Amino acid sequence: MSNEILINVTPQETRVAVIEEGVVQELHVERSSSCGLVGNIYLGRVSRVLPGMQSAFVDIGLERAAFLHVDDIWEQRANGDGKPIEKILFEGQSVLVQVIKDMIGTKGARISTKISIAGRLLVYLPQEAYIGVSLRIESESDRETLRERVQKLVPPEEKGGFIIRTLAEGESDENFLADIDYLKKIWADLQERALSASPPSLLYQDLNLSLRVLRDLVNDEVSRIRVDSRETFQKLVSFSGSYIRSARDRIERYSGERPLFELYGVEEEIERALARRVDLKSGGYLIIDQTEALTTVDVNTGGFVGHRNFDDTIFKTNLEAAHVIARQLRLRNLGGIIIVDFIDMDNVEHRDAVLNEFRKALSRDHTRMTMSEMTSLGLVEMTRKRTRESLAHVLCETCPTCHGRGEIKTAQTVCYEIMRDLLREARQFDAREYRILASQKVVDLFLDEESQSLAQLADFIGKPISLQVESVYSQEQYDVVLM
Repeated sequence: MSNEILINVTPQETRVAVIEEGVVQELHVERSSSCGLVGNIYLGRVSRVLPGMQSAFVDIGLERAAFLHVDDIWEQRANGDGKPIEKILFEGQSVLVQVIKDMIGTKGARISTKISIAGRLLVYLPQEAYIGVSLRIESESDRETLRERVQKLVPPEEKGGFIIRTLAEGESDENFLADIDYLKKIWADLQERALSASPPSLLYQDLNLSLRVLRDLVNDEVSRIRVDSRETFQKLVSFSGSYIRSARDRIERYSGERPLFELYGVEEEIERALARRVDLKSGGYLIIDQTEALTTVDVNTGGFVGHRNFDDTIFKTNLEAAHVIARQLRLRNLGGIIIVDFIDMDNVEHRDAVLNEFRKALSRDHTRMTMSEMTSLGLVEMTRKRTRESLAHVLCETCPTCHGRGEIKTAQTVCYEIMRDLLREARQFDAREYRILASQKVVDLFLDEESQSLAQLADFIGKPISLQVESVYSQEQYDVVLM
């Protein structure tokens, strides 16, 4: 079954779904109010140098200053002299920087002074002088052939290096030259703007999501790119006509009555990708918990019973989970440290088979990853490069009731807290009456199961206690008012 890319466009946001073998594998969302910053190049101003952390904060015109570590300063790596950051930067200095990681949570964007500009086949490194090849091109002979071809196309006297992207395999010299000219023109225009700009200024912005998809994700396996916006369709056709001619005939404008994402079942996939629990076809399930520090994936057998014995049940559940986890990482765009807790397997051959199946499933992912061996407890530690917010962070926010804990105090617990507060207030203040303002469920509990306790407290302090429902209060919220 061929692969497709679906592009849903509204004035507020663009959403992209990558369909492989009839199943949604990736989801990308870009909102006009909060477009991603990775790849943007700014003329910034150093606002603070922190020698103790060997880092600096740079004002690039965003709400939070961007973070620059000494290891991300190109001059430092190029010279290899190991200078401390206070010897390289000073407050008020203008510096050309590129965003390498979006703002995530409370963290500002991470930046580098090493500039790279991505094309379809090549990544241009204007400060470097070497030709590199993507690690995803595994054949050493293919890597060397590509390197030699590009080297011949770049005049030796011209400054600048390139990284050959995975999509470059099988491309003609003509297409390589077109990419080289395009990238060098962007760099020349950027330098010209930098001469007259005052920091902080945005000098270069990466393509929008729909055009990035055309540039980065379309390969020979993609049979069709369907877009439901006339304007975006025309932009894609124009971009492909002058830059990616091979994709032109595969771009289609969708004008059906049913929404494009609904037609392909993508809306349901988005809802499932936001859930904590993921059911497996075998009857097992995954529990995925995303925290600030790391993401954990727990595999459970659930209602699945094997055909022969318990070991067989565990093995088959883990094999299915390996494929589903790999897909969920792409679908949810989970990055950083990830701990996968497979069900314990005593059989070494079973552990090796599951780990190999997991590696095979992960190999379809475009994002760079590292993975450890499986421990005796069935744990697999891995990292997945994180350059943008996860799907949940884009579409959701922290619950205002539980504040991300995932649970709230019971109504009974809140009742007992209120009575302790009442007793403390009564000892400090001589009020005529005390009024409890609380949620409906807490007030109901005071009127029913805890009515005797409240009456005893009123007798003990010698003052009347009244109740008032506040419909806007969460279960944990309450006030004790002195009347």
